[in-house]
Amino acid sequence: MQGHWLEYLGLMLAFGINAVIPGADFAMVLRQSIAHDRKAALFTSAGIATSILVHGSYTLLGVGVIVGQSILLFDTLKYLGAAYLLYLGISALRGPAPQPPKDLGEDSPRSATPWGAFALGFLTNLLNPKAVLFFLALFTTLVSATTSGPVKVFYVGSMSLVLFSWFALVSVFFTVPRVRNGFFKLGRWFNRVTGLTFILLAIRVAIARQH
Repeated sequence: MQGHWLEYLGLMLAFGINAVIPGADFAMVLRQSIAHDRKAALFTSAGIATSILVHGSYTLLGVGVIVGQSILLFDTLKYLGAAYLLYLGISALRGPAPQPPKDLGEDSPRSATPWGAFALGFLTNLLNPKAVLFFLALFTTLVSATTSGPVKVFYVGSMSLVLFSWFALVSVFFTVPRVRNGFFKLGRWFNRVTGLTFILLAIRVAIARQH
C-alpha cells in the first residue's frame, strides 16, 4: 500500500459521498428497520455490502467494461433492476402497516429471516445498473493502471466495509425506540411513502442511460 495512500483516500472519499446519498439501498434499510427489526436491518446491510464485493470483482476482471459498453447487457440489467424495485414497491403498498414489537406475535408474517433479509439487500444493490457504471468510473478515473491487483482488492474490501458501517449506523438509528415509534404513528402512510419511493426509483432505473 505504500505510495497508494493518496489514491486510496481519494477513492474512499468519492465512494463515501456516494454511499450516504439516499437511494434504493437507504430506502430498503430504512424499511427493514421499521417494518422488522435491527437484526433484519443489519443483515440487509450486510447483503448490500457483500454485493459491493461482486461489483468490485467484475470491475477488476474487466467485465464492467463489457457491460458498460454493451447496450443489450446494460438494458437487461437495467430492466431486471427496475422490475425488482417495482416488485418491492407494490409489496410495500400492499403490506400491513408496521406495528410496535409488542403487537407482533412470534409467528407474524412480518418477521424476516436473517438470510431473507440478506438476500433482499444483496439483490437491491446487485441489480442496480448505476452501480456498474459507478464502479467503472471510479476505477478508471481514480485508480492508476499500474496499481497492483492485491491493492485493488484491498480497495474493494474497504468499500464493502465502509458501506456496511454506514448502513449499520442507519440500522441502529432507525431502530432506536423513540425513532421507530415516530414511524409507527404513520401507520399505512409509511407503506405508501416507501412503496412509492421504490416505484419512483424503479422508473429512474428504467430510464437510465449509458454515459
